[in-house]
Amino acid sequence: MSVLEQGLLRYLKPEVIAKLHSVKIGIAGAGGLGSNCAQMLVRTGFINFKIVDFDCIESSNLNRQFFFSHQVGLPKVEALRDNLRLINEAVAVEALQLKVDHDNAAGLFADCNVVVEAFDRPEYKKLIVETYLHSAELLVAVSGLAGWGKSEDIRIHRRKENFYVVGDWVSAISDDCPPLAPQVHVAAAKQADIIVAHYLGK
Repeated sequence: MSVLEQGLLRYLKPEVIAKLHSVKIGIAGAGGLGSNCAQMLVRTGFINFKIVDFDCIESSNLNRQFFFSHQVGLPKVEALRDNLRLINEAVAVEALQLKVDHDNAAGLFADCNVVVEAFDRPEYKKLIVETYLHSAELLVAVSGLAGWGKSEDIRIHRRKENFYVVGDWVSAISDDCPPLAPQVHVAAAKQADIIVAHYLGK
């Protein structure tokens, strides 16, 4: 048992931790949403992940993403895998550095219980939602999280029994409405909390 799991026993029963261990979570995008959602899930007791992102870390990512300055230039999926293992050495991460497209989307997360949509661009968000809406046990997406000073507008919207969208539905990223840590982290935390509630009960 890892150090983190020894500590979790103060809050969760062994059978609950075992249940979380049995869940495989697919994360589409390892940026502000995906990286922070993943670290919160690891801290809660989940250990099985498949993370897909083609990008490498840039200095402009450090204001909100779960990376560090010495990791600039590294593939996001590999750096995130390493960072998650610093939280819990028992974490198993299948890190795939590739771009999601119409040809591969359906097969990428077919073996996952949960699919987390964590992309920036609307066309990729739409692709993940359309692909997994009817097949995933749980699908959690985000729409609207840019800017600051209105975190209370970032809400959870249940669209179907297995499909949730987090966000304010309005705040697209722009020069006047940048992605900053507080709002991004609120959205990522709500994504993680939906998953925790699904498996632990509300």
